[in-house]
Amino acid sequence: MKNVIAWLLLSSLLQPVSAQLAADSAEKLVPQKENLIGAETIIKVENIGRNINSNLAELRPTISADGNLLFFICENHPYNTKYTSIRNSQDIWYSERDSNGKWSEAIHMEYPLNTYFYNAVFWISPDNNRILIRNAFVDGDYAGNGVSMSHRRKDGTWSKPQALWIRNYDKYDRGSQNGASMAQNGQTLLLYMSEEKGGDNNDLYVSFLLPDDSWSEPKSLGKKINLKKYNEMTPYLAADGKTLYFSSDRPGGLGDNDIWMTKRLDDTWQNWSEPANLGSPINTSDWDAFFTMDAGGEFAYMSTHLNSLGSSDIVRIKLLEKEKPAPVVLVSGNVYNKKTGRPLSASLVYETLPDGAVAGNGLSSPSDGSFKMVLPYDKNYSIRAAADKFFAISENLNLDSLVKAGYKEIHKDLFLVPIEVGQVFRLNNVFFDFDKWDLRPESYLELDRVVKLLNENPAIEIEMSAHTDSRGADEYNFKLSDNRARSVMQYILSKGIAPNRISSQGYGETRPVAPNDTDENRQLNRRVEFKIVKN
Repeated sequence: MKNVIAWLLLSSLLQPVSAQLAADSAEKLVPQKENLIGAETIIKVENIGRNINSNLAELRPTISADGNLLFFICENHPYNTKYTSIRNSQDIWYSERDSNGKWSEAIHMEYPLNTYFYNAVFWISPDNNRILIRNAFVDGDYAGNGVSMSHRRKDGTWSKPQALWIRNYDKYDRGSQNGASMAQNGQTLLLYMSEEKGGDNNDLYVSFLLPDDSWSEPKSLGKKINLKKYNEMTPYLAADGKTLYFSSDRPGGLGDNDIWMTKRLDDTWQNWSEPANLGSPINTSDWDAFFTMDAGGEFAYMSTHLNSLGSSDIVRIKLLEKEKPAPVVLVSGNVYNKKTGRPLSASLVYETLPDGAVAGNGLSSPSDGSFKMVLPYDKNYSIRAAADKFFAISENLNLDSLVKAGYKEIHKDLFLVPIEVGQVFRLNNVFFDFDKWDLRPESYLELDRVVKLLNENPAIEIEMSAHTDSRGADEYNFKLSDNRARSVMQYILSKGIAPNRISSQGYGETRPVAPNDTDENRQLNRRVEFKIVKN
């Protein structure tokens, strides 16, 4: 911890560190547990070290999708907000991991995230630009039980937290404990709480983001998850959106609360595989909870009391295949103004094709436009940024055709084009079959955005164009591109746009944007785009 030696010497309120402990080796200060698998010894659980863990209680780790940012609670630290010797305090601290895998000395967060009340981070968005925190706040002022969201500002500080409005929340949260986590898509909220007044046996619930930015009434995860007279708590939904880990004192455990794993079998959120205890050495005879992991799914983090430096520590776990969720893709990039090349802060949307269902959301950084998003396999995605007075050039990421070789990281920048005369907008999610000009259904979502632009800007007139690469005869390429441009125009006209506001033109291979010397460049040249000719 920051200045840990100074406050240990100055504060008589803390348990002293013995001379023997100070002389111990690093291996004893960072205890590890091993699990024997066949002839191979695998270190599965390791204490993440003294830069984070101390002789106090460290709890509730929350790890970023990229595995490089860790929030956690430290109890009763003298730096904690409103710390006194007679009042239990829980404040948010964080640490960052460098390129060598070493965690930095932990840093205490200030107001507005740490307050007089118990404080915690429940979730970090994949882009690291939003955090979900404990308690309901209105403009940073405490308003009671619930959860709130804070956003990273341009200077790197965090905004005053604002409560999520969850419909009928008070009906469900009447017990002595509560908490939450969120799916990587930013649209699914998992909660634990008790409907019994003053009760301490919690159940798990799910709530969904609604179009008006409120959250649906909590819905129980069903009888297979929520057992009567037992305590289900600290849910964590893996990046695949299906694998759920939670803590419970249900029968079949090794002692007190253990970590259990189950798989969601359909979209009702009621149908789950039989929960499986993760066993030793992940679970112990003591209390185990607050399981979390990065997007790669190889390592998990949790709190444990066993063999800890203090009353509880944070440990990292190398998971076996049977304990891992399904692999996902981590997409990173930056959002840029296409005209100026400057980075932009924008909201992010990713949708599945062809149905256009919103699969998740995010934010790009206000300082450099950087973003990250986590995408499960088996889907075809359209991803785009959104900002006022700009039209997004969407990107296509078809993950239903990729072989599931495991976790992948992909870099893909996103561009926003100002809505001005002369600006050209590439439509990357318009699709045709080979040698055809009939629109495929996956194209409708993209073209509906053009219709929306025209409806919202009634003075705009556009030219719709199509282009080919250099393969094939000139006459053939002109005919193919002209028919494709006309097909797109006809779709837009069918949505009620006046004929005098749109024209079409095929340019064949005459306007390449890259040399036709590689498959990647030829793909860039095969495109549909439109240009604003009047506004």
